[in-house]
Amino acid sequence: MNTIRCGPYRLSLERPLLMGIVNLTPDSFSGDGLLNDVERAIAHARAQLSAGADILDIGAESSRPGAIPTPEDEELRRLMPVMEELRTWNVPISVDTYKPAVMRASLLAGAAMINDISGMVRPEALAAVAGADCAICLMHMRGEPGTMQQAPQYTDVVGEVRQFLASAVARCRRAGIADERLVLDPGFGFGKSLQHNLALFRAMAATAVDHLPLLVGVSRKSMLGEITGRPVRERLPASLAAAVLAAAKGAKILRVHDVGETRDALAVWAAMEQGENA
Repeated sequence: MNTIRCGPYRLSLERPLLMGIVNLTPDSFSGDGLLNDVERAIAHARAQLSAGADILDIGAESSRPGAIPTPEDEELRRLMPVMEELRTWNVPISVDTYKPAVMRASLLAGAAMINDISGMVRPEALAAVAGADCAICLMHMRGEPGTMQQAPQYTDVVGEVRQFLASAVARCRRAGIADERLVLDPGFGFGKSLQHNLALFRAMAATAVDHLPLLVGVSRKSMLGEITGRPVRERLPASLAAAVLAAAKGAKILRVHDVGETRDALAVWAAMEQGENA
């Protein structure tokens, strides 16, 4: 698939797209939460866009390991003032939520993508997005954020993740959602040990379903900390290495904190690859 339908936007997948993260939470694992500071959140979003983000991903509920669920009204209170500004920017806005009511409100406020960490398992969520024109990111997660990292177990992590994503795609198709609106995320760090994450990364292409585009989000994550021994604020080099490797393995969208640096790393990779193939 060469394009994705994202609300009024048609985004080319000829090169990896960069999804810039904007956290509106008090407890983001990466330390970049912007709770209750609308002006700073908007400034951060603008900086992500200026650095080269193709999509802005706005999240108002933390999904880090051990996170406590955020009440629906609080999630909307955090989200809506920022959405009111961003909807005027002529850029695709993704909203990171699994709550049907938040999906509906976000779409009314101009969201062009819904990024659902639960993979649209709720019928109400499917109903909220089916009649819209938004893109939908279907992610795999084992368990819930509060407990997902408590000794996750798989017999075949690659096969089980692919089967979950295939089932999620089938649910969307039955609801009348076109493939050109679908993106798949293997869910690195969501109910997976380091070894599970590494196995998934090595076999990333095998998690895809019917050539639907893959989104990869490993920026600053604990798996990189386990590999390098670095705290979250010192994981930029590891994040860049992982982003380039994900692109080389076929990822079409990279969800990142450090947009400008990732853009430069990808530019070097692309130039060198083109040189090799010239």
